[in-house]
Amino acid sequence: MKILYIYPHPDDESFGPARAMAKQRRQGHEVYLLTLTKGGATKQRFKYGYSIEEMGDVRFNEMQCVAKTLDLSGMTVLDLPDSGLKEMDPREIENVIMDEIERIQPHVVVTYPVHGISGFHDHVVCHAVVKRVFIQLKEKYPWLKRLAFQTVTEEIAQQSPHFRLNSSTEEEIDCVFQVDAIDIEKNLDALDCYGTFQETIEKSGIKEFVKIKEIPFEIYQENYDPPLTDLFAGI
Repeated sequence: MKILYIYPHPDDESFGPARAMAKQRRQGHEVYLLTLTKGGATKQRFKYGYSIEEMGDVRFNEMQCVAKTLDLSGMTVLDLPDSGLKEMDPREIENVIMDEIERIQPHVVVTYPVHGISGFHDHVVCHAVVKRVFIQLKEKYPWLKRLAFQTVTEEIAQQSPHFRLNSSTEEEIDCVFQVDAIDIEKNLDALDCYGTFQETIEKSGIKEFVKIKEIPFEIYQENYDPPLTDLFAGI
């Protein structure tokens, strides 16, 4: 089956569901990634003396390493304004997302939950526009079956040493996907692809978080108790 992950920035996938993506590839599914910006506005650019455009090009190149490490079936990196999605006409973002969904024809789409985990406005905007596009296209295309939001549990959010994380309640979690040690190693390798971002990666403690084998997801307009163990279950 096909699954498309949609995130606003380079490294969102590696801070989040990369180990799930790696396992889904091992299971034989087609796994695609759409990143809306090149992430050039990161403050890390000042450390290297890069302009936003130069930093974006560097991070784009780092993402090629990520695509190879995770064995992605395909990856598209757009150049929408990093940290500026909230200023855009949302219809412009919706149109590019719609184009990618129609091109790939995924059965499942994954993005941030409504709280964006970190709460960053680009994350929240991404959630809103993806959900709007999903609703519109699901009425048109029978192959589009499910929208899911990779999230964190309340317990995990409380363990974050440096950043305040938003979480989903136990009742909101509809799928808990189990990965293996090999998938965790792939996730760690993907994080290492971001050479210019290592300072932030180390400070965040994310390398400990991605060692957790259970990855929770909300599923839009579906409720499962107990949670599913596979995002493709029942479709």
